[in-house]
Amino acid sequence: MQKLLQTIILSGLVTGAVLAPVTAQAKIYNLTVDPVTIDTGDFKRSGIGYNGTSPGPVLRFKEGEDVTINVTNNLGASTSIHWHGLILPYKMDGVPTISYDGIEPGETFTYNFPIVQAGTYWFHSHSGFQEPDGAYGAIVIEPKGREPFRYDREYVVQLTDAHPHPGARIMRNLKMMADYYNRKQQTVGEFFNDVEKNGLDATVTDRMNWGEMRMMPTDVEDLQGFTPLINGKGPSQNWTGLFKPGERVRLRFINSSAMTYFDIRIPGLKMTVVQSDGNNVRPVKVDEFRIAVAETYDVIVRPKEDRAYTVFAESMGRSAYARGTLAPREGMKAEVPELRKRPLLSMVDMPMNHAGMDHSSMAGMDHSKMTGTDSSTMKGMDHSQMSGMDHSKMAGMAKKGDPFYPKGSGLMPVAANGGKFLSYADLKAQKPLYKHRPATREVEIRITGNMERYIWSLNDVKYGDAEPIRLKYGERVRFKFVNETMMTHPMHLHGMWSILDNGSKKWNPVKHVVSVSPGTTVYMETEVDAPGQWAFHCHLSYHAAAGMFRKVIVEGGEESAELKSAR
Repeated sequence: MQKLLQTIILSGLVTGAVLAPVTAQAKIYNLTVDPVTIDTGDFKRSGIGYNGTSPGPVLRFKEGEDVTINVTNNLGASTSIHWHGLILPYKMDGVPTISYDGIEPGETFTYNFPIVQAGTYWFHSHSGFQEPDGAYGAIVIEPKGREPFRYDREYVVQLTDAHPHPGARIMRNLKMMADYYNRKQQTVGEFFNDVEKNGLDATVTDRMNWGEMRMMPTDVEDLQGFTPLINGKGPSQNWTGLFKPGERVRLRFINSSAMTYFDIRIPGLKMTVVQSDGNNVRPVKVDEFRIAVAETYDVIVRPKEDRAYTVFAESMGRSAYARGTLAPREGMKAEVPELRKRPLLSMVDMPMNHAGMDHSSMAGMDHSKMTGTDSSTMKGMDHSQMSGMDHSKMAGMAKKGDPFYPKGSGLMPVAANGGKFLSYADLKAQKPLYKHRPATREVEIRITGNMERYIWSLNDVKYGDAEPIRLKYGERVRFKFVNETMMTHPMHLHGMWSILDNGSKKWNPVKHVVSVSPGTTVYMETEVDAPGQWAFHCHLSYHAAAGMFRKVIVEGGEESAELKSAR
């Protein structure tokens, strides 16, 4: 009987290992957290997985069911599982010190929660660096009714950035030297090329400006030297999904990386985007799209020819790529594109007009020690004039309707061969989730940090020194993200939806991750409908660990006595 249950639990479907309920009536699922070996084709190393694999099994739920998930910890350290993007009671959210204590070695924790949504999501550990070490998996939720688009078959395409170094070692190295993993730095040859192109004075001035900011134009990715994986397979291992010519194939893209944004294309095929972060959007036909860390996008492709197509996911910094194949038969391959030229940050990416300003007192300073400082006494700039300003109205910054990337920046996405690149501005909700209404108040979140010392923060304060963000049940809050850093940050609020304001009003898309590019201001709104304590953080693993993290407390509603006493 035990072997039969194991067979049911670990049975394979087109997307890989799928975790089915032990019985259809009980809706009980079992997961173990295990030491595993991760084989990327480039290297092998020890890691963490679920039910003996990394990525873990695909969890398949149905909208409207109540699920029970027994999670047994077979590690020698405490663990946890966060159900990313799922709307559930806060005690089931799986964040140690915020929603519960975690799962100790040898213990089993039982999650119980209703499934109130449909779409593509994922799950991962929220303990230490277990997620970058392999503790992640996919969630697919079948809707109650018919979907507003057709497809004949589907695949989960789960991306990650597997690194030969374990997460704890990576964090130590970044704290020791922020550019430790920057393997695409500018060369002497490039200096002379710039002199020839721009002149000696301009080139020297440019290099000096970057030196004063203690950054480099190549600081697009904190982490390089990784092997991107699709469903646990490196480029040489070539994950393959089969199709019959003429079929509509749904690809559920999930970015489970620790730090890496990917630009995704399938040469020879148009992709129709139908979901963003699990929510239906009006179909958008594109040639390429960028997926932020922790985002999900569902696309439909229709390969009509009897040939193979390459699924190509290129890191935003152009340092590595994931590669898979769609093919009519096993063993078929298609041409793999070359990596494009690496992007470089430019002064356009600066979060404010820096003319005449002492860069060394701004970008290199330790913002974590600024609380309570008389900013007007700081060298070279009057911070008192900066509070509340809308960076989106500054020269070179993103404006309404832009794809949320600074103009002139090396980060500005451009599709290969001049095709259509998906923009946030393209996303419109298929059906509004909430009635459109004015926000009751605005909360400004300044995204701040010190690249040189590898300190990341919100409003200049690291998590360990910060007070919680307090919201009132029933209000509608407008969050204003002002990115004062020169890196891109995927911001994730647990427990509640994030309504991205891209100018579509009641058709604004509903997401669980909102990406904020350097020097831009982005707005999102939240219907505060989930009492409890929630995590809110940048989803770049090492940024969150370095301090870009907050606790959010929702007061009121069906608030438990335990939560009241915790305050």
